[in-house]
Formats: sequence, C-alpha cells, structure tokens
Amino acid sequence: MHKKSSESHKVNPLKALEAFGQSPWLDSLSRKLIDSGELAKLVKEDGLKGITSNPAIFDKAFSQGSDYDAAILKKCDQKINDTEALFESIAIEDIKDAAEILYPVYKSSGGKDGFVSLEVSPRLARDSEKTIEAAKRLFKELARPNVMIKIPGTYEGLSAIEKSLAEGININITLLFSVARYKEVSEAYINALEYRKKKGLPIADISSVASFFVSRIDTAVDSILKDGSLKGKTAIANAKMAYKYFQELSQNSKFQELRKAGAKPQRLLWASTSTKNPAYRDVLYIEELIGEETVNTIPLETWNAFKDHGKLRAALKENVSEAQAVINQLPKAGVDLDKVCKDLEDAGIKAFADSYAHLLKNLEDKMKALDLK
Repeated sequence: MHKKSSESHKVNPLKALEAFGQSPWLDSLSRKLIDSGELAKLVKEDGLKGITSNPAIFDKAFSQGSDYDAAILKKCDQKINDTEALFESIAIEDIKDAAEILYPVYKSSGGKDGFVSLEVSPRLARDSEKTIEAAKRLFKELARPNVMIKIPGTYEGLSAIEKSLAEGININITLLFSVARYKEVSEAYINALEYRKKKGLPIADISSVASFFVSRIDTAVDSILKDGSLKGKTAIANAKMAYKYFQELSQNSKFQELRKAGAKPQRLLWASTSTKNPAYRDVLYIEELIGEETVNTIPLETWNAFKDHGKLRAALKENVSEAQAVINQLPKAGVDLDKVCKDLEDAGIKAFADSYAHLLKNLEDKMKALDLK
C-alpha cells in the first residue's frame, strides 16, 4: 500500500522542468497524435509546451499506415493534385489543429510557449528571397499567433531570418551547430526587433527560438578524436558555450532596452537530443542541458525515457570553465570543430532535402494506390 502511494506521488521529470525555467517541446507531429487525444494528454500529464516538425517527421507519418488517406482523398477532391501543394495543405491542417490544442499553453505562458513549428521547403535553404516569400505565405495561411516558421540557419538564411522577423513572423531557426553562427542568428533577431521598434511596430508579440543541434556533434567528433578521454563531451561543452553567450547577450544594454519595450529573449532550443551512442545514457542530452530560458525539443522515445528515469538539476551553469577547456583541447586531439559544424550543416540540409523528396515520392505512391493518379 505504501509503495503504491509513493509511486502515485512520484514527480514527473518532464513537468518538473518548468521549475528550472525549461520548456519541453515534442519533436514529433502526426494526424494520429492529434486525433487520438494523445497530444492533449501530453499537454495535461507531461507539461508539453510546444511541438516541432520537419520533413523527416512528416515523411514517417505519411509512409506508415492509412492515417492520411482520408485527408489525401479530401484534398484531391478539392483539385489539389500537385504532390508538393498537397503535402503543404495537409501539413498546414495538422499545424493548425496542433496549435489549437496548444493555444491555452500559449495564453497561460504569456506568449512564451505553446508554439507549433512548420518548416519552409528544404529546397530553399540556399535561397534567401524565396525563403522569405515562403515564410510570409505559410505564416499568413496558418493564421495563428502560436506558430513558428522554421528557417535553416545557413549563411543564406541569415537575411531571410532577419527580414522575416522584421515582418512580424515568429521564426524557429534550425540546423545551428556552431556558436559563431548562433551569434549571427542572435544579432539578426536583435536587428529585426530594433527595426520594428524604430518603425513604431509592436515587438512584444514576436517570438523566436534558436535550435542548436547537440548529439550529432558528438557522433561526428567522437569518430575523429585522438584523445579517448574527450569522447562524449564536445556536444554538451559546445552547447554550454552557446548558453554562456545567451546569458551575456540577455544582459547587454542593447537587449535590455528592447526588453523594456516588451521584447522576449530568443531562447536557445536544444535539438537532436536523442542519444545516438548506446554507450551513453539515453537521456544524457536532456539531463545535461537543463537551464533557465531554454527549450528542449525531445523525440517521443527519449521523452518517455526521461519521464521514466530522468534526473533533474540546473546543469547548464555547471562546470562552464571545464566545458571551455574541452573546446580548447579539441585542436590538439585532431578535431577542427568549425569544420565539423560546417560539414554537419551541409549534411543536415541534404538530409532534410532528401527526406522531403522521399516524402513527396511516398505521397505520389499513396495517390496511385488510392487511384488518384
């Protein structure tokens, strides 16, 4: 009896992240998640505060089972037969419905959380102007205050990010690997807010997150390290350096002036937080990245693992000098971190583009199976 009672009062680590100033978002979205009531349940029971999506997530959802058959038939009846337009129309519907479920979170958090993200076509990652056009169009079509448009943080993406934010579009900057590129993204955010402020436009309702990718760094670096003692340490050290910069930026006079006018900080969002190496703890990239004014976007399997056995502590502010020492040791250990980050950005763009192409092919095959083509 006593055991059952203590288990019923066990703290849910996902819900408890809020006390540390961190918001857990889910790195998964599907029609089944929405229609089954599972999404609403995750909000209520686990304290879910947002959702991200990308081509790989949608590809998986489209290719498994018949969850989207009815939607495909309906859209084709509406004469939406082009596969890219068809995917976009279905994805927009999913995003809208998820945003509706998360709207109470958006309201209760004062517009800080409750966001659902939709990515511009990965084919536009190197085209600033077309990315801006797509961001404007998608944001207008979604017509929800609690949605974000995802734009890759490539060199070409920087101007698209700044101009889109200046237009009043909430932006989730994705595929960030290096602290240097993160600094440029932060500058783009501040520039956009200053532009709006000078024009007399509101800035309090603009939201943005900078999605800093984590586990892929360790996967890449561990494979070339000459010093075995550094294995499994680079990704977290790199993230801590980004967070250190975030803290400094939050305190500088330029941002403080914007904050007085109602600006929100552009929170760091930890992405790619599933553990790829089975030798490492399965919740490593959750436990070691807990800190104020951050988001962790978590795949469902890792979400459930952290709920089951995650340990809580304000880890981001711990051992920052040791993290800097790890970064300093990398060149001697045979690692050019700048090159690793650039290679990962290129590989990430290719992977998203490949997923997108695969998704469209799956969708075309599905249309043929349903005698729609």
